[in-house]
Amino acid sequence: MAKMINIKIEGVPFQVEEGLTILEAAKKCGFEIPSLCAYNHGECSKASCRVCLVEATGARGLVASCVYPIAEGMEITISSPKAVEARRMSVELILSNHNRECQECDKNGKCELLHVAKLTGARENYYNGEKTAVTIDKLTPAIKRDTSKCVLCGRCIERCKNAHGLGILGFENRGFNTIVAPAENRSFANSPCIMCGQCVSVCPTGALMEVSEIEKVDAAFKAGKFVVVQTAPAVRAALGEEFDMPIGTRVTGKMVSALRRLGFKRVFDTNFAADLTIMEEATELLGRITNGGTLPMITSCSPGWVNYCEYNYPELLDHLSSCKSPHEMFGAILKNYWAEKNGIDPKDLFVVSIMPCTAKKYEKTRPELSVNGLQDVDAVLTTRELGKLIKRAGIRFDKLPDEKFDNDIVGEYTGAGVIFGVTGGVMEAALRTAAFVLNGKELEKVELTDVRGFEGVKEATYVLGGKEVKVAVAHGMKNASVLLEQIKAGNSPYHFIEIMGCPGGCVAGGGQPFVKPCFLPNESDDILDTYKQKRAGALYQEDELSVIRASHNNEQVKKLYEDFLEKPNSHKAHELLHTHYAGKEKFKN
Repeated sequence: MAKMINIKIEGVPFQVEEGLTILEAAKKCGFEIPSLCAYNHGECSKASCRVCLVEATGARGLVASCVYPIAEGMEITISSPKAVEARRMSVELILSNHNRECQECDKNGKCELLHVAKLTGARENYYNGEKTAVTIDKLTPAIKRDTSKCVLCGRCIERCKNAHGLGILGFENRGFNTIVAPAENRSFANSPCIMCGQCVSVCPTGALMEVSEIEKVDAAFKAGKFVVVQTAPAVRAALGEEFDMPIGTRVTGKMVSALRRLGFKRVFDTNFAADLTIMEEATELLGRITNGGTLPMITSCSPGWVNYCEYNYPELLDHLSSCKSPHEMFGAILKNYWAEKNGIDPKDLFVVSIMPCTAKKYEKTRPELSVNGLQDVDAVLTTRELGKLIKRAGIRFDKLPDEKFDNDIVGEYTGAGVIFGVTGGVMEAALRTAAFVLNGKELEKVELTDVRGFEGVKEATYVLGGKEVKVAVAHGMKNASVLLEQIKAGNSPYHFIEIMGCPGGCVAGGGQPFVKPCFLPNESDDILDTYKQKRAGALYQEDELSVIRASHNNEQVKKLYEDFLEKPNSHKAHELLHTHYAGKEKFKN
């Protein structure tokens, strides 16, 4: 148990845990010290913004509360004229070099800089002068960068390191000319960025954002295209946050209802294709085990992970499953099966994917993810972009009725498909089906808790068909690299590995709603510790409520094979549902 020490804040005595910073202690005691890292567990360039200055006994002058440790008997003053003026000046100096076109900013309404400006009483245009030269990087289809909005907090730099062990972003130049950028101020397009968007998810302003495709979707409607939409499982676990619902609220029915009101001709669930992925992936795995194929086989659902492997471990690409990701599979099926069944010219069919991920925006542009000259998916919108569309249309999300997805020969899905959105979910879904194929009977208990949870690497052993099958699950490339180095060294004990690009899986993808307690009226400050668990809980709940919980029992998937694909891993299935990968030639200097 942590030692408790005595401090005073604003003259009021408190007992708090030893080892906390002043900022952390103040938050626990019910005080909000203005800060640009208070909502991110300090994942930034420590004390760089100087917004959280306070007075403390034993210190010489004002101290940055985000780094200064508490001590026995310390007296902390937040509201002294000296501290108040210093914090206001810090924010005003940041604003003096900041793009102030707030109305046009993507972060409007959720900007932490404006939040602290309001808290500190920062005066408009108080300091005027020269501004740092601006870089606008919009060359990738996934992420854009605008240095005019950057406050040099360093959050994006630290998140890239902490999540992936990468250093795509860093401080470039010195002094007044300092910016945050890839090396040599390159574009993301000319760096080994995996496009995951974790940097976007922690940026306090609009300096880093996804590349919006809302106008592209609008244009498809105007052009008279037959516009259909599919939604990834993780979207239903987070979309409600865009409308101030508590984190972990499952809004499946309201989401479907909203999409219909936005004018989409059909509203499908990507979970159908998740079930299809399991049929292809499980068959591929069993084939590799039986026929001496490359092992361990690694999942290929996460485009961020695929990008990482292509850049950093091209020699291991044969270990990846050749399966397309579920939404890409669905796009191929819609344009080459469903369109024919419904008498629609595939060229007139416009497929929109609502995804929790920015890397999906890049993925859809890959030339290998096309059939007969048509890209499988035409546009990808993030969960945040869907929230914008719903608000733009004046739809009262909380008042919507619950409606069901379209069930037009490709609409059915199982609980196994739902849990794809959380780390360990693809593995669990695959094992439910692999166990049936190899053991000849359904699992008595389909909840495979050994592969659940948010540990960096999870491992388990299952007896399938009389053989021991060793599996591992990793999320975030920093964790994945541990397993990849084992494979490189030739001592990996596993048969099957699931890797998700984002820490926590898709529930914490770079396109999900921003998690900032100051903007969530129904949440407490400790939500940053639990938001992944709460979103994951919504998916596990939907799985538990599902009548059918294993992919091989999806009757529409069975019918798809009977009528069109013949069998899993058939020649036709490989034409539509499988792909190949690039090596280091992908990287452009």
